[in-house]
Amino acid sequence: MTPRAALLSVSELSRQLKNLVEASFPEVAVIGEISNLSRAASGHVYLTLKDDTAQIRAVLWRRAAERIRFEMHDGLEVVAIGPVEVYPPRGQYQLVVEELIPRGMGPLELAFRQLQLKLAAEGLFAPERKRPLPRFPRRIALVTSPTGAAVRDLLKVITRRWKAAAIVVIPVAVQGEGAGREIAAALRRVHQIPGVDVVVTGRGGGSLEDLWAFNEELVARAIADCRVPVVCGVGHEVDVTIADLVADVRAATPSQAGELVVPLESEVRGELRRLGERLRTALDSQTGRARLRLDALASRTVFTRPFAALANRTASLDDLSARLGQAVRNRMARERQRAESLSRSLDALSPLKVLGRGYSITRRFDTGAIVRSARDVAAGESVETLLAAGRLISRVERAEAPAPVPSAQRNGSDP
Repeated sequence: MTPRAALLSVSELSRQLKNLVEASFPEVAVIGEISNLSRAASGHVYLTLKDDTAQIRAVLWRRAAERIRFEMHDGLEVVAIGPVEVYPPRGQYQLVVEELIPRGMGPLELAFRQLQLKLAAEGLFAPERKRPLPRFPRRIALVTSPTGAAVRDLLKVITRRWKAAAIVVIPVAVQGEGAGREIAAALRRVHQIPGVDVVVTGRGGGSLEDLWAFNEELVARAIADCRVPVVCGVGHEVDVTIADLVADVRAATPSQAGELVVPLESEVRGELRRLGERLRTALDSQTGRARLRLDALASRTVFTRPFAALANRTASLDDLSARLGQAVRNRMARERQRAESLSRSLDALSPLKVLGRGYSITRRFDTGAIVRSARDVAAGESVETLLAAGRLISRVERAEAPAPVPSAQRNGSDP
C-alpha cells in the first residue's frame, strides 16, 4: 500500500502540532469556570477551565500566580488570558494564564471583598479591640513615603496644632511592588523607637491599584499586631482600605489623621483657662464655707470665755456636794428617829419595866428556866427570884399546884 502522506514520527507530529497551535493562538481570552484547582509547592497553580460542554487545562506559573490579588477557588467564573501551548511528552495542550480576571467585577475589587470578609470573621474590625489614642502624644511615628504629599500635610497639620510632640518619619514605599512588605515591616518595628506612643500611616489619593499596598493582608495584620495605637489615613474621604478598617482610628485623609492624633493648642489653653476659673470658683466657695465654720467656732463660749465652762462645772459640783451633804444629814436624822422609836418600843416590852411595877421573875437556880407553875419545881430545890432591884435565892419548902380545871369549864360551858 502506497502511503498517501509522508510518514511522521510521534515526536515530529507533536512538534508540528505544537508549532501550529502556538502560532495560531499566541494569546486568547477564554471565559470559563475554575475547577480542579491545585497549588504546587513550587508556587505554580494548576486548574481546569470548563463550560457546559468542554474543558481545557490551564496553568499559572509562579510569577503570574503571585500577581493575582484575589483568592481563586473552584466555581469562580473568570476570563483567562494567555497563549495556548502544547506539551509534547503528554500530547496535551493547555492554556498558560498570564492574566486572570473574575467575571462581574474587577480582580482588585474581588480581592478586597474576600479579604474584608476573612478579617471580619476573625474579629480584626471589631470595635472592642480598638485602642484609644493618647491625649497628649510625646512622640509620633509617621510610616509613609518621605517624598509624598501626605507626609508634608501631616507635618504641617501636626506642628501647627501641637508643637510639643516630637515627630519621627519612617520612610517606606506606599505604591508598587514590595510596598506592602515595607509598610508591614515598619509597623512591626515601630515600638522599638523610644517614646513612640502613636503611629500614623497612609498616603495621598490615587487609583485602586495605587492604594493597593494598604489592602494587603500582611499590612492589615501588622496594624492589628502593632504595640502602639495606629491611625490610618489613606487617599480621599471616599477611599476605604482594609488598613482603615483594622486601624484603631480611621482618618478620611492624611490631613485629618494629623488633626486626630494631636489636640489643638488653642483649645487646650482655653480648656485650661476654663478649668482654672472653675478651680478658683470652687476654692473661693470652699474658703467662704470654711470661714463661716471658723467664725461659728470662734463665737462659741469655749473660745470667748474659756473658763466659763470650768466655773459652771465647779458651781455644779458645789451644788451637788451641798445636796449630798443635806441628803446625808436628812438620812441620819431619819435613822436616828427610827432608832429612838425602836428603843422606846423595846424598852416598853422589857421585863425590867414589869419588874419595876412590883412584879418578879422566878427561875430554877440550876438551869435558869423560868418557873411558870408550881409544878415546875419540887420541894427542896433552889430558885432565883429576880426583882426590880437585886435578886433572891431561896429554897422551896412546899410547892402547891392549883387544882385541875374540869374539862367542861375549860371549854367554857356550864355543868
